[in-house]
Amino acid sequence: MSKKDYLDSSLLDRAICFAVRAHANTERKGKGFPYIVHPLEAVVIVSTMTSDQELLAAAVLHDTMEDTDTTYEQLVQEFGKRVADLVAHESDMKFEGSASATWHLRKQIAIEHLANAPLDVKIVAMGDKLSNMRIIARDYAEIGDALWKRFHVSDPQEHAWHYYGLLQSLSSLSDTAAFQEFASLVKQVFEDKVLQ
Repeated sequence: MSKKDYLDSSLLDRAICFAVRAHANTERKGKGFPYIVHPLEAVVIVSTMTSDQELLAAAVLHDTMEDTDTTYEQLVQEFGKRVADLVAHESDMKFEGSASATWHLRKQIAIEHLANAPLDVKIVAMGDKLSNMRIIARDYAEIGDALWKRFHVSDPQEHAWHYYGLLQSLSSLSDTAAFQEFASLVKQVFEDKVLQ
């Protein structure tokens, strides 16, 4: 390998190994495949927008604080403050009450947060949101409106509101292929579910 072909991916390599361990033996909710598939897809998506190793590391780690026992302090120690902050930005806030009762509030806060977030945060979020939207589009094509029964909130209009809100919040990425795919999938799944 020549010197010009060398890419120091050691931070991303460590982040991938960390994420694999953190998500070990867990399944993506109702999907039938290992959880780690989602963060790995997210990092692939982010890699289409940037080669910044810290953003790539944050993409693969984006669910570790929210869905595992990983702490912010651990991420700072292992990967530095910037990566830990990016992961923290991607983590849903916790509220008292049932998941379905707090769903709309959590999603509203996330939409507003993303609208005002720096570009780095939006890039990491796009990896997560496009990966999620790909799964929703695949499942919707297969089972139609039965899909919404899988969620705490089963009203498809609520999901349409959420994804169109994310689309607006992430619109500063509109020149990227990732955003364009996201927009296409949101329209494909939710176009007929928006309240008039």
